[in-house]
Amino acid sequence: MTTGTADDDAPSLDHAVRSVDAPDVVFALSRNGRRTVRSGGTAPSTSVPREKLRYEIGSASKTFTGLLLADLIHSGALSGNDPATALLDPARPPGRRPATLTHLITHTSGLPPLPADFYPQALPRWSTNPYAHYPPERVVRAFLRARPRHRPGTRWRYSNFGVAVLGHTLAAATATPWERLLTDRVLRPLGLDDTALRPSGPATDATGHRADGTTPTPPLQIGGFQAAGALRATPHDLLTFLETHLRPDGSPLAAALREVRRPLLRRGSGHRETHTLTWFHHPAEGGTMYFHIGATSGQTAFLGFRPDTGTALVALSTRRYSRKDALVPTAYALLSSSEDHPC
Repeated sequence: MTTGTADDDAPSLDHAVRSVDAPDVVFALSRNGRRTVRSGGTAPSTSVPREKLRYEIGSASKTFTGLLLADLIHSGALSGNDPATALLDPARPPGRRPATLTHLITHTSGLPPLPADFYPQALPRWSTNPYAHYPPERVVRAFLRARPRHRPGTRWRYSNFGVAVLGHTLAAATATPWERLLTDRVLRPLGLDDTALRPSGPATDATGHRADGTTPTPPLQIGGFQAAGALRATPHDLLTFLETHLRPDGSPLAAALREVRRPLLRRGSGHRETHTLTWFHHPAEGGTMYFHIGATSGQTAFLGFRPDTGTALVALSTRRYSRKDALVPTAYALLSSSEDHPC
């Protein structure tokens, strides 16, 4: 097991690591800028410490996409009310009630989770790389042909499809490829040098495993869904990302960082769950917490932060998330606790 700063958070993180049954597990916590990292797992230790590897964060990538959108809106380059259709195909009338950029990032566009024609090509490789053979142009074409089941802005329905479309829309509107757009406007300004959109090999990237915890999975190939789930990063880079949300002043993205903390919509039973432009926003003991979960075919991630306690938490494992896995509930409980040093 690797060691971090010896402080009062270490025992609780050690316990959290032991509670997760996965080949590789990392819990990384920042409290008022002081970091503690603990790691372990059932797999043998390798030459590269677990905390220095990049992990696939899946849908938690959407928090980066939302921050990029907020920054583009703040700069005046775009408006959240811009219809996506008009930016992707200016010659096409947007219609009476078009899906806007804000609709796409907040899962209120009326689009399904995935395009209807996604499943036939994905099912044969569902447990390995279901997105790999669905390219960007096919995502855009499916969106332009789509007929949403609900009027945009009226219902919340989680949609990888919608956020993928947003990524292609932002790239088209700025005439900049997605990878360069995100790198130039988010990753580089925040100093996230160990965050990438593509796999680079076992010396850099953690190896994922299926839900059985033993069968390795290949590196994620995301096809046309980059904005919805392509990112992989080290635990320390992810803490840096979360720390900028806790202390946005002085950051080149300060206005966007403050904007993505603002509650924007309500959903769930009795509309008790609030959401921001990018984060799930839940009540916690003595305050509120912001978080997002991500999973790929072989890895699981939890990112969260609490402004009231100055706490940020990253939890990562190289095992596909299932309802029996302890990573997400353990991380959620750690972050939601009101104790100064959770146990």
